[in-house]
Amino acid sequence: MDEQTEAAKKSALLMIPYGLYVLGAKHGTEYAAGTINWVTQTSFKPPLVAMGVKQESGLYSVLKASGTFALSFLETGQKDMAFAFFKPTRVEGQMVNGHHFETHETGAPVIAAAAAWVEGHIVGEVAMGDHVCMVGEITNAALKRETKLLTLDECGVKYGG
Repeated sequence: MDEQTEAAKKSALLMIPYGLYVLGAKHGTEYAAGTINWVTQTSFKPPLVAMGVKQESGLYSVLKASGTFALSFLETGQKDMAFAFFKPTRVEGQMVNGHHFETHETGAPVIAAAAAWVEGHIVGEVAMGDHVCMVGEITNAALKRETKLLTLDECGVKYGG
């Protein structure tokens, strides 16, 4: 690919709008939580979401071991919360990376201050490149408030291209 085409590809891919979420998992006594932005619904029946997870991460290994997940939807204005989960997972009591969490059916951490959350079971994955596309079936959910989703654009961050 020539230099001009490569630059156009990168610029075009960076135009995709991305929301920010905290993906959590728990296996035994080990918790993992990380900010992700590659999320999309892929089926209505059953309700499925596809989530991009960095293959060489602790989050990926806990998701693989547990087979379950919780996805917390961050709302506009929660930039500091999103950035807290760019770091390795640290759990102290009912706090993960300095933020209160709760658990539901899967035991995976749900960020208490999130506007909404879903949780369920991993039903498939495609491992290609440096991220794995994990497909999860939603079995439980809550909407705390309807609001706008926090986006990479709002945070001034670029991830992709």
